[in-house]
Amino acid sequence: MQITHRLIHGLYGALLALLLILSTSQPASADAAADRVALDALFVQLHDAPDAEAANKLSDQIWAIWTNPSDPDIAARMRDVIEARMTRSPDITLELLNELINDFPDYAEGWNQRATLYYMLGDFEASIADCAKVLELEPRHFGALSGRAMMYLQLDKRSLALRDIQAALAIHPFLSERLLFPELQQQITRT
Repeated sequence: MQITHRLIHGLYGALLALLLILSTSQPASADAAADRVALDALFVQLHDAPDAEAANKLSDQIWAIWTNPSDPDIAARMRDVIEARMTRSPDITLELLNELINDFPDYAEGWNQRATLYYMLGDFEASIADCAKVLELEPRHFGALSGRAMMYLQLDKRSLALRDIQAALAIHPFLSERLLFPELQQQITRT
């Protein structure tokens, strides 16, 4: 099955719009520890979600915490990044992301946002490297796993793509990207 750049670019655009809405509508958590506790609970619920609708609601809550962390400085800068991605040039967005990563190197979503931008710019090597950093900081980041799987598919590295999508599905069993892997369809018992 061939994946078109336009399809994936459209999916990322929709995701970015959702992230902007979520990041501006969700209040920041009381502190980073509270964020971690909330994420831990959401990941358990996501893993056990009974259907795609429930899973998507849970993943939206996870994305909201990732993109709107408790640190007000990081949260404000993420809002600037997401707004810049939607309204300004990729160069300006990349500059903002580089500054964010430089100042907050342990903030996984900063790396993920840059990986997404690199993907959109067609720099798969840089995007894959940033995905690796995301996963080092947040091994449950199903977005980085599924994004890297999509790049591996486009690079004809199906075994690597399959490895990443299986890891992503172990976290979020209802990712739509699973449909690009017919060999997994027999393994999926929930739809």
